[in-house]
Amino acid sequence: MTQGDTPLPLVSVIVVNYRGAEDTITCLRALVADLDYPRLELLCVDNASGGDDAERIAAAVPEVRVIPSATNLGFAGGCNLAARQAKGSVLAFLNNDARPHPRWVRAAVDTLAAEPTVAAVASKVLDWEGTGVDFVDGGLTWFGMGYKRHAGSPLAQVPATEHESAKDVLFATGSAMFVRAGVFAELGGFDERFFMFYEDVDLGWRLNLRGWRVRYVPESLAYHRHHATMSEVDSPDTGRETFLLERNALAALYKNVSDETLAKALPAALALAVRRATARGELDPAQLDLAHGVGAIDTSPVPVPRTALAGFLAIDQFVELLPSLAESRRTEQAARVRTDADLIPLLRKALEPAYPLERYLAAHEILVEAFGIERLFGQRRRVLVITGDAITERMAGPAIRAWNIALALHAEHDVRLVTVNPLAAPPPAPFPVSAARRRDLTEPIEWADVVVLQGHVLELAPSLKNDHSNKIVVCDLYDPMHLELLEQGKSAPDDRRAADLAGVTRVLDAQLERGDFFLCASQRQRHFWLGHLAALGRLSPRLYDADPTTRSLLAVVPFGLPAEPPVRTGPGLRAQLDGIAETDHVVLWAGGVYSWFDPLTLIRAIEELRQRRPDVRLVFLGMRHPNPEVAEMDIGARTIALSDRLGLTGKHVFFNEQWVPYAERQNWLLDADCGVTTHFEHVETTFAFRTRVLDYLWSGLPIVTTDGDAFADLVRTERLGVVVPAEDEQALADALERTLYDTEFADGCKERIAEVARRYTWPEALAPLVEFCRDPRPAADRLPGATDLVVSEPVRGAELVRRDLALIREYLADGGPTELARRVAGRLRKVARRRG
Repeated sequence: MTQGDTPLPLVSVIVVNYRGAEDTITCLRALVADLDYPRLELLCVDNASGGDDAERIAAAVPEVRVIPSATNLGFAGGCNLAARQAKGSVLAFLNNDARPHPRWVRAAVDTLAAEPTVAAVASKVLDWEGTGVDFVDGGLTWFGMGYKRHAGSPLAQVPATEHESAKDVLFATGSAMFVRAGVFAELGGFDERFFMFYEDVDLGWRLNLRGWRVRYVPESLAYHRHHATMSEVDSPDTGRETFLLERNALAALYKNVSDETLAKALPAALALAVRRATARGELDPAQLDLAHGVGAIDTSPVPVPRTALAGFLAIDQFVELLPSLAESRRTEQAARVRTDADLIPLLRKALEPAYPLERYLAAHEILVEAFGIERLFGQRRRVLVITGDAITERMAGPAIRAWNIALALHAEHDVRLVTVNPLAAPPPAPFPVSAARRRDLTEPIEWADVVVLQGHVLELAPSLKNDHSNKIVVCDLYDPMHLELLEQGKSAPDDRRAADLAGVTRVLDAQLERGDFFLCASQRQRHFWLGHLAALGRLSPRLYDADPTTRSLLAVVPFGLPAEPPVRTGPGLRAQLDGIAETDHVVLWAGGVYSWFDPLTLIRAIEELRQRRPDVRLVFLGMRHPNPEVAEMDIGARTIALSDRLGLTGKHVFFNEQWVPYAERQNWLLDADCGVTTHFEHVETTFAFRTRVLDYLWSGLPIVTTDGDAFADLVRTERLGVVVPAEDEQALADALERTLYDTEFADGCKERIAEVARRYTWPEALAPLVEFCRDPRPAADRLPGATDLVVSEPVRGAELVRRDLALIREYLADGGPTELARRVAGRLRKVARRRG
């Protein structure tokens, strides 16, 4: 079971025999005698060989379970038959004319254990002597033919980087490969319609489309007498192998490429298959063309070589298979999470013609040009960004963030920005922007490959919450809504407040349970959300093993600021607010006034400061949120009332009752001398990310902030302004005075702000999301067919008796005979339920 303290999975090795008993026995004996791996199950399918093959194999290698098949199921069907009976959590497939290196299994299992996102391991396969290449890499042509790169080359002539290093590949060769049993079952195993050839290509292609990886592991080594068995039952001149290769390539192409690719690739591939056939058979392409002259009437049969006939019949049988292939195509296209463009690196050289025939090469060039094949695999990924906030000229934080996410991703992907808010009158954008009601979300979600969402949006899209949804979902958690609600809901009745909080927490839990990638605004938030994920069970061994840092699951993506410095485009606050002179010293409160903020202490500080600095002015940038669905909070009214009572309103304190348009906010910022944010000391503050502070950084304003949040740490560490205790009006007044009137101090802050601001530009802030969307995959615990690799063996015999006796002693010690009786009754009920 173990090597040291490391548990090992049971590996079921499957070998298919067809009239090759001698090779099969040699292979099986090597599996029994040579492998450095203790937990093996050996299965051999005899594919209706006839004669005494099955009996000879069973007698020669008694450790092997021989599974007879009444009919020849081909390699694909034979492997599937054994896989359905296998007990291992890992399936290993080995050709009967191959032999394993002693570490063949162990090296593959090490990779599967260390990398939970790897579904299959492609072994390094050399010729029987170990001097020539059989498989060290896979490639795929645009017309569906998989091929083994460097196959047939002397190993010494292949660059070491091509065969000595592990790498992701499109597929493993069926002659020596491993796959997780749960994933193999999830995908239905090999496609039995292929019979043999390209069933391994098709399986690897499907695994990659569903987000799994196939990993070439050179330490997992096998040796192969290529086509040793095939040569006993067929020869190249029959055309049978050519027929299968041609038909199966078309079938794999039809099943696995996107609709856009198929529309151009399939007709071109069919035409190219015909040209391959005529070129192989050296048929005269003009023999029936009247334009080349009319002679005596000739109706005699035209001889067609089998190698040419194979191509024509392959197309014919591909058509015959289309009804069943169409059903498979629907399944694969519905389940895919990867685009054709994502797989381009794994195709290696998709435009490889593959056959060195002159007429064929000419046709290949014509078809590639005529159908635009070079552009086929370059389709951009489709990314849908959904926000619940109003998208207008006057945008608040969530909409600004969604807008910039869409803008950053638009450079590489097709992006749509959708708001579920009824208010949508967006400024000009290089991507489509629209509003949608719940029922309208179906179409854009079906369109998308990746969905980035905020707030309550997931509740409006039940198709995304479905465990079987194949969409990649990115959840933006920069706003911990439940912490805000603790403060915001204080005025509600206790029962309503508790119910609202429970509801918002469920909304967030649903996102945490469903998401493939999460965004948060700071390291503090990252620790907070990691705790949430752990409590919900998402930090599973599978996720941890895939990435112990969890950065590929949860990334810090702060709110950003424009990469270009602010440029005045119109009048600012000094021109638009009566009572503010050019020489006045202006403190700016940028953003709304919400319950978790403390503008009251700020008003009192201004009252204190104006006694000695009569030219101080405080401006609130916006009192009314642009999203009509955001309820007004009484803290705004209380702030205005306090300012009125102190006689400050219109003299030293100014309230902009509307909301400054997003594209004009720089005009107000450039008129200010410092930026301020004050808040109460509570849990919301601890994990908050005050986005208005970024506008201060952008416009070079020294910052005065209350202590306790992430930006307070930044201001203190980088010396960007002054940090003050919560609700300390004297300290706040002193800090404002220093920032506004100490020129040397303010200039030093501005110099340091310019450097820090570069780190918070949108391109820098969104880099983790941009990187994820370049190669989006489901989270490791959401990959289809993911199962435990190693499971505990059931307790039996003497060990079972010892365990039960220990439990009896424990129950008696805890509660005496009564506790023992209770436990026994519970055990009996469980047994009865299982049998029922």
